[in-house]
This record gives sequence, C-alpha cells and structure tokens, in this order.
Amino acid sequence: MRHLDNDRWRGSFQVMELGRYLYTVTAWVDAFATWRHALVKRIEADQDVSMEMRIGASIVEAAAAQAGKRDGAALLEWADGLRAARPEARKDAALSGELAEIMDRCQVRRHPAICARELAIVVDPERARCSAWYEMFPRSASGRAGRHGSFRDVERLLPYVSELGFDVLYLPPIHPIARTLRKGRNNSVTALPDEPGSPWAIGAAEGGHKSVHPDLGSLEDFRRLVRAAGARGIQVALDVAFQVSPDHPYVKDHPAWFSVRPDGSIQYAENPPKKYQDIYPFNFETEDWNALWEELKSIFDFWIDQGVTIFRVDNPHTKSFPFWEWCIGRIKEGHPETVFLSEAFTRPKIMYRLAKLGFTQSYTYFPWRNTKAEFIEYFTELTTTGVREYFRPNHWTNTPDILAKALQQGGRPAFAVRFVLASTLAANYGIYGPAFELLEDRPISEGSEEYMDSEKYQLREWDLDRAGGLRDLISRINRIRKANPALQQDHNLTFHPTDNDQILCYSKGSTDGENTILVVVNLDCRWKQSGWVSVSPRDLRLPEASSLDLRDLLDDQEYLWAPGRNYVELSPERAAAHIFLARPGPRPACGEPAGSGGRS
Repeated sequence: MRHLDNDRWRGSFQVMELGRYLYTVTAWVDAFATWRHALVKRIEADQDVSMEMRIGASIVEAAAAQAGKRDGAALLEWADGLRAARPEARKDAALSGELAEIMDRCQVRRHPAICARELAIVVDPERARCSAWYEMFPRSASGRAGRHGSFRDVERLLPYVSELGFDVLYLPPIHPIARTLRKGRNNSVTALPDEPGSPWAIGAAEGGHKSVHPDLGSLEDFRRLVRAAGARGIQVALDVAFQVSPDHPYVKDHPAWFSVRPDGSIQYAENPPKKYQDIYPFNFETEDWNALWEELKSIFDFWIDQGVTIFRVDNPHTKSFPFWEWCIGRIKEGHPETVFLSEAFTRPKIMYRLAKLGFTQSYTYFPWRNTKAEFIEYFTELTTTGVREYFRPNHWTNTPDILAKALQQGGRPAFAVRFVLASTLAANYGIYGPAFELLEDRPISEGSEEYMDSEKYQLREWDLDRAGGLRDLISRINRIRKANPALQQDHNLTFHPTDNDQILCYSKGSTDGENTILVVVNLDCRWKQSGWVSVSPRDLRLPEASSLDLRDLLDDQEYLWAPGRNYVELSPERAAAHIFLARPGPRPACGEPAGSGGRS
C-alpha cells in the first residue's frame, strides 16, 4: 500500500494464477518505520541519538525472535550494528535499505486492525479479456442445399474461420431436437416432415443435453473438431440452454422439475407475444431443487470433459440467481479456465447482477446504439464507472435473434460500420455468421428483428465465396486487433471531440504506452460526411510533438496531423472509417500543410 494524500491509501497486488482470490485490509503501527522516521529528523537536527539507537535495536531484536532462521540471524547482526561503538556505524545500520526490507516482512504486528469484509477477485484466462467470436450453425455447414451439415463439415470450414481471424467458434445447441410440436420454417407452428426444428428445443429419443444430434456425427467426431480447432488457435464454445423439449428424457424421468398447469399440461415457454410450444422451462422452485441443481451442473462437467471450456448461456436471467452463484463457483473451483458468456438482454441491473454472480462476459445493448451520443454515453458507462470492476462486455453485431434495424436499412456500409465499431470499441465482440459477412438483411416482417428464413428453423446454404461481402474487411481488422495491444482491452477508451454528430472519434492506448490507436468513423451509412476532429499528442498520452504521424491500418495511407483540429472526410461506399496507428510526428517541412487530415 502507498500513501496518496489526506489519509488516503492505495493498495495493489499481483495475481499470477487463474482462480478466485479473497483479500482484505489489515492496518497496524509500524514500530520500526515510525522509529526511523523520527530518527532521521533527530540526525538532521544534529541531536544525540544514542538512546534512540538502543530503542531501535530492541525493535529489531523483537522482530528477530519471530522471524525465520535466516532472517532472524541477519536481524540480530543488525541489532548489534545499532549498538556499535562508532556513531557512524550505528547511523549506517539504522538507515540501511537492506534492514528496512527485512523488517518490512518480519516486523511484529501488534494490535492489528482488520477490515471485517473479505473481498474477492477472479482471475480469468486472457481469452476472457480479449476475444473475437464467430457463431455458426453446424447443420448449415455442408455447403450443399438440403444436406444436413456435420461436425466434419465444420472441421472443413476451420481454415475459413481462421482466415477471418476469429479465436472462438460458438456453436448453437448440438443436441437431439424434439419431434413433438416441432417448429417449422419461419417459426411456423407446424413443421413439414423434412424440417429440422429449432436446436433450442433440446431432447428426443436419442438423448438430451449430454448427447449430440445423430446427423451431426458422434461424440468422438465432436472431440475431433475441438482438437482440430485448438490446433488453429480456435476454442469451441457451446450453447448451454437450460430448457427441454416435450421429448426430453427429463420430462419422463423427473416430472417434478417442471411447472404443471391446472389442466395437467406442462407449462411451455413464453415471452409474449412469442410462444415456444416446443420448449419447457425448468421450475427452479421445485421441492426437488437440490437434484435439479446437481444435474444441471453435471451438464457443464460433461462438456468440460469433452474439451470445452467456453460456454454461452441462454437466458440466464430467467433462472435462479443462487443457482448460478453456486454452479459457476463450484465449476471454477476445479476449472478456473472456464468462461461463461451471459445472454441476458434484460434490464441493466439484472445484467450487472449476473456478472457479480460469476458470469465472465455478457451480451450488451450494442445492437441498439446508433447515434454518436448513444455510443459515447453507453461506452463511457461501461469503461469508466464502477461497472468496469465486475461487468465485462461482449458486443455482438447481430445474433440469430437480432437483426437490428440499422443492418436492415443501411446495406453494406451499415455492416462495415457496425463491424468497425464492435471490433475497435471493445476487446470482446462477436458476429453471427455467415449471415453477417454475407450481408443478410431481410427481416421476416416490417418492424421485426427476426431473420427471414432463419437458421433457427431451417437449413441454409451459404456461398462463402460470394463477392461483395465483408470477408476481407473482417480479416484485416482482426489482424489489426491481434497486432495492436491497445485494442485488446476495454478500460483505455477515450472519446475525442468532433464538430459533426455523424463522425465519432475515439482512441485506445496500451498500458505500456508503446501502442496507440485512433479511430474515426462515419456513422452515416448513406452520405459522405466531413468535419473537424480535435486531438493532440497529449490527448493520446503520447510525448509532446509538433505533429501526429498517423498510418491508416486499413489502407496503409500516411497522414500528418497538427495538434488541435484536423479535417476528415469519409464516404460510406469507399471507406467509412480510419483506424490509425498514432505516433509523435516530425515538425512539418516548410510549406507543408500540417493538419490536412484525410479523405476517404
């Protein structure tokens, strides 16, 4: 701990291993430091300090009595030095840095005051701090119309995912799917015989949450996929949805785990006006809650045994909060490397509460933030307030449930802008592909965020080589993220003034000060926008200089900006953003216009 001012102190410690740590604060009178502080003043006043030297020797001897053998022997020698005949020898001993260091760890702590509250800190793997997620439906991975995809097909697509630069491959539920009340195309309540149903309607005669859909392959095929992905630096994440279909073995074997309506039927899931007749939620208020909790935890244990350590958890806010605190806590005791992503698009306090209960990351409101003011307000809350201490955001451009209005109306420029924002404002982000990079923008109806022909209810055939998509942009930006530590954290975000509400400017700097990224984005997906950006080396925490040397990492163009206001012009069709690597620049040559900015 270090003194700041006015009885304020700041403490820090390093944690070097994964896991959960508990800590508190202890305060005591440091007899040795107090003695030496007064001794220095007496020496400077040229006073007789022979008595003070004897007092100091007694303090050192008391510490030696409880120190280890090696430190104890050393302290006794220092005590003798404090009683030395020559005043200069006593003074050298008293002011020795080596003595202070030993006393710091061996001193007697008499009458300590201990803060009664224990605080916790969780040390997660680096993938929790910085990750790029790619969501893919394995059943649509065959590349052939009408043929159900498999784990082997996903394995064949790993080079594509790797080329895009993603390090987490997230698979929606891979379990057997219900036949009873199976949903059809576009959420039809009646499915045709060849329609596959929703993967979230988990459970059939072939098994439940610990089984894989037969058309996807075997459990060994899945383990092979996990190993193949790992060899490419990609971790496979699984969707865990604690709900069942009417055909799930749990319904027959554990009827007490579900709510029964007055007519004797089991209550299916609803989110009015939506109805999910093919899904039964668990009743966490059941008298048999202990058995239910243990069984649900065992689902995580099972997939951890198959090599999965990242889980996206479906709708955790509709489940028991004490369950999540218990379950995640127990799992992390044995597997601190696990990561849990909370899919809870709900009220902010509920989302924050889930983070405090143990969830590693959380989806956010990013899909519904559109204006400059909205982005600044939301990201300022996430990165500069107390929320940053426990809530780690994962910003998604789209999901199978969310085709935001901005993507429906803005064409390719909207997809490009949303990707730039998600991947550079945040250290953790994700896309639902191939729908995203292939610019899928058709809603099922006006005003809806549901996709037309959603993969949730049918197989899709994706032409990954189709021209006009975002494949190249995604690959380039993910390479930029991996090469620039400034983009690999959240708490270093700073917004900079612009005179145009359609132009957003922000920067991020690495903790060592060696890497600074400056981003300028045109939020208007229809029209060219221009304006003046106000930024200086000091704003970017760079050494003072007469100019800023900027290299746009998107097209390798070089710019020289003067401190202060600089002109930018961005066209949505050509390039909607600059991602600058910023360095202190040289003084402009005579006649060279510093601060001319950039045009794209």
